[in-house]
Amino acid sequence: MQETRKILDTLKRCLRARSMTYGQLGRIVGLSESSMKRLFSDGSFTVARLERICGALGMTIADLARMTAGARETQQQPQMSSLTMEQERTLASTPSLLACFYLLLNGRTVEQTEQRLGLSARTMNTLLGRLSAARLLDVGPRRDVQLHATLPIAWRADGPVRRLYERQVRAEFLQGSFASNDEALTFHSAELSPTSVRLLLRKIDKLAADFADLAALDVQLPPRSKTSVALLLACRPWVFSMFSAYRTKKS
Repeated sequence: MQETRKILDTLKRCLRARSMTYGQLGRIVGLSESSMKRLFSDGSFTVARLERICGALGMTIADLARMTAGARETQQQPQMSSLTMEQERTLASTPSLLACFYLLLNGRTVEQTEQRLGLSARTMNTLLGRLSAARLLDVGPRRDVQLHATLPIAWRADGPVRRLYERQVRAEFLQGSFASNDEALTFHSAELSPTSVRLLLRKIDKLAADFADLAALDVQLPPRSKTSVALLLACRPWVFSMFSAYRTKKS
């Protein structure tokens, strides 16, 4: 029953992360909302019904099992919300090192990371050695790794990693067309009260937390089942340059 409860907890996390209600899930699999709530309450799933529920959530039973195992391992490990300044400097010093750490952190194996980055075994071993020396991970005899960090990582606002990726964000990320079905670019500008601004900032924090929760849920999925996704959130007092220029001319 303990394993069943862990699986149910993972399913509930998936529902919350996808903003899906019991009623919506029930309509997809052909059950009433009350029946769905009862299933989640007593855990009386048949294998066929569990397969349909997983399908409605965009995953397989095997994916669910991996997520559940990953959640158990995460609970057993100490949480690491930030790295030391020296660790950040080490990662920011070499793009391939940061890329390697990123892929490993997101659930790739050493072999998958090596293939994804097009590295030789010798170069990969060198990167693993540097990450180990920085106490970011331990490397086993078969190149299996034990990370000392978990998602999400709170990079220092004025730290070297954030300065590095912010330069790339400005140079690359916003140059896209944002026209595909899996892309979105929304911009709004309005005059808000201080109370409304604080409320908006809390909502942004909640969205960032949801993004981190989805990443933690999907970290155990195989690489073929996911893609690298970036989310940019920003909010600050600002006036269109065209407005400020117009105001200057009028004054």
